[in-house]
Amino acid sequence: MGSLTFEGLGKSYGEVEVVRDVSLTIAEGEFVSLLGPSGCGKTTILRMVAGLVEPSRGRILIGRDDVTTLPPNKRGLGLVFQSYALFPHMTVFENVAFGLRRRKVVGAELDRRVREALGMVRLAAFGERYPRQLSGGQQQRVAIARALAPHPRVLLFDEPLSNLDAQLRDEMQIELKRLQRNLGITTLFVTHDQGEALSMSDRVGVMARGVMQQFATPEDIYHRPATGFVASFIGKPNRLAGSVAMREGPGGRLAVGAVEVPAARIDQPAGAKVDIVIRQEAVAIRSGLAQPGEIAGEVALRSFSGARVQYVVRLAEGVEIVAETASHGAEAGLTAGAPVALAIDPAAVFAMPPEGATA
Repeated sequence: MGSLTFEGLGKSYGEVEVVRDVSLTIAEGEFVSLLGPSGCGKTTILRMVAGLVEPSRGRILIGRDDVTTLPPNKRGLGLVFQSYALFPHMTVFENVAFGLRRRKVVGAELDRRVREALGMVRLAAFGERYPRQLSGGQQQRVAIARALAPHPRVLLFDEPLSNLDAQLRDEMQIELKRLQRNLGITTLFVTHDQGEALSMSDRVGVMARGVMQQFATPEDIYHRPATGFVASFIGKPNRLAGSVAMREGPGGRLAVGAVEVPAARIDQPAGAKVDIVIRQEAVAIRSGLAQPGEIAGEVALRSFSGARVQYVVRLAEGVEIVAETASHGAEAGLTAGAPVALAIDPAAVFAMPPEGATA
């Protein structure tokens, strides 16, 4: 086992920088996710760690060992791909044994380590089956067992849950987290799904345009976003164009036309044009007329999604905002045209420079 460190890690293709000066340390036994939209650089970082892409700048260390220029098979890594990459003509046992055989592990030791790995993923009785005889979740667990069998120092996951249906994906999140905790293996997990990253990780690195926007605990990422991008990417955002109406201490009020909303923190001066991010889950909705401190509106659209009900609420001058509530709650049955009042948590309102104003 070992820690994983990036020192000024960067990758360019010609004049295009896809990863810019990433420096961080993943502690031994820590589960870290890299999160961001497609093209943000997260998979490029994982491929540089795996030795599949050569960095343009910086170093990669596992423990105290500089592995930046080592070939993939010399780095002591386990890699689980999005596609699982199982050999269809081999049994589960032989798929797991494949990497061990290439390392010259044979005989009783090979048998012991394959069975040990299959036991870790609760597939001990499946060794004689073929991949076509397994469910998607079972195939993924075989891929994990294959990565674990050589006893890697660091485990890498490249969006391993994206091919699973929603229910199985939730189950596998729990399985992966339990397995990683039991083994105490340093893990780097790449995903574009914030639910996966926030629920499974000790820390999360949020990336955009090749830059690490924030590297922190899931709680800090959600409640204390370091940049406007993180605020707008995490949670379910309402994004509105507006301005700073008033500054008062660290916060104040933001305006979208005639509608004003409170914000706990505003870094721009009064009158500045801003993009306003308001998380849907921070907007409380109730039936009836607005009281002081609330915002008046009417229901424009209702959408039922199981545990939650979403409402598109039309405010003054046609401004629209999305709010949500529990589907079994008192406000779950509102209909189009119903008058409602909104109360917004100022801590979940963020002001940032307009899109395109900053790099």
